[in-house]
Amino acid sequence: MTTPLTRDSALTLTEQLVARFAQRIRQHLLAPGSRLPSVRECAQTHGVSPYTVVAAYDQLLAQGLIESHRQRGFFVRQTQGHVPANTPARATKAPHPFQPRTPIDATTLIKGMFHEPGSHPMPGLGTLPPAWLDAAMLGAALRKVTQGDRLLPLTLHYGEPAGDSRFREAVSRKLGEFGLKTHAGQIISTVGATHALDVVSRTLLQAGDAVLVDDPGWAIEFARLAQMGMRVLPVPRGPDGPDLAVLDTLCKAHSPKLYVTVSVLHNPTSALLSPGHAHQVLRLAEAHDFHILEDDIYAYLAPAHATRLCVLDELRRTISVGSFSKILTPSWRVGYIAAPSHLVDRIINTKLLTTLTTPPILEQALALCLEQGQLRRHSERVIQQLDVARARCLQLARQSGCHFAAQPQGLFGWMDVGVDTERLTLPMLDAGWLIAPGALFHAQRQASTLMRINFASSQDARFWKALVAARKQAQTSPSTLSKRAQ
Repeated sequence: MTTPLTRDSALTLTEQLVARFAQRIRQHLLAPGSRLPSVRECAQTHGVSPYTVVAAYDQLLAQGLIESHRQRGFFVRQTQGHVPANTPARATKAPHPFQPRTPIDATTLIKGMFHEPGSHPMPGLGTLPPAWLDAAMLGAALRKVTQGDRLLPLTLHYGEPAGDSRFREAVSRKLGEFGLKTHAGQIISTVGATHALDVVSRTLLQAGDAVLVDDPGWAIEFARLAQMGMRVLPVPRGPDGPDLAVLDTLCKAHSPKLYVTVSVLHNPTSALLSPGHAHQVLRLAEAHDFHILEDDIYAYLAPAHATRLCVLDELRRTISVGSFSKILTPSWRVGYIAAPSHLVDRIINTKLLTTLTTPPILEQALALCLEQGQLRRHSERVIQQLDVARARCLQLARQSGCHFAAQPQGLFGWMDVGVDTERLTLPMLDAGWLIAPGALFHAQRQASTLMRINFASSQDARFWKALVAARKQAQTSPSTLSKRAQ
């Protein structure tokens, strides 16, 4: 399963092995205190001599990345930032040989997503492949809004506190196409959707408040809310929306202040909120007096007339956030908040305290793409490409013995492979493939046979071959799922 070291590389086998382990340690794919394979095991895995492994481990020792424990082996070094003050170092128990050496948590996978381990698209990533993006359109829009004497006013001054007025007008018109009636005064620009979620949360919440979240859901949102000191309350998410009975029970027990949810092409299941569930959620929000923060980041990949809470509620208890990172480019961090009028000033104040203002150049370029219909045409092309890619993925999944736990649609598939997918993460990474295991998407960590795949990035038959091999290897070892159930 491990990608072999190459003898025709400019680096020696030792240097290649050092680089491989160093990358995993620095990206926290090997956690502090976790045990490295024995010299013999490592040599067999990577197809090198024990002398090569010893030399590599010596270099990792010299770099301060690992440490040697007499008669116990080599361990990832516990950095100062991970050692609690006045706490003596304790010996780390070696993990079960058939279990992963370290669990994959939210920040680990996120860091891996920012650093692709290979040149081919990664099934675990949450973005479209670069080849699907229209760089020429973006470049032309930038040139248009900065040509002649237009550049200096955009670069010599801060932007408007609420965001560029042209951009906010364009977003308001676009939201109208989704059925959400707003005006530019209700739109606040942000540095992407994650920033939008953060600004709204900081406006409405205080440490200790209870916040409802979809489960499964996006790991970075769980981690962000927990870091803010919130009490995160997971609500099971089904094909039609949240479990209404659980939602009602949690509301009665905890008096939540906010519900963070994705109604359209939910991440990771790609489910769509049904109209019946939507009305019940709004009824509960009214009865228990909480706001709803609706993340609509996949709006431009969604089917027409998808049900949105903010449309039904007309921005009374709901706040909608969105971004262009999924459809245009992840590097243009331009997002927006559509808020009730009575919350706008508070949200702008929070934005100013966290980031001051947002870059007007990118906002005007995006406004141009919206105004001239370029974004609409690009979205239509991407949706057509996704339909083709999804059909191929379904065929490859069936041939690989996998099935989908939710209706395949949108960018992501919620796929069942039959074994704890967290156990596949490192073997697949060794083979050159980043995956997103199901455990990553639960607010309270639990083993899962599910994983999220990106339909656009899962077209390579080599990925599916590697997945089948990793699953077969995992099936021959004791089941993590059965162990955790005991």
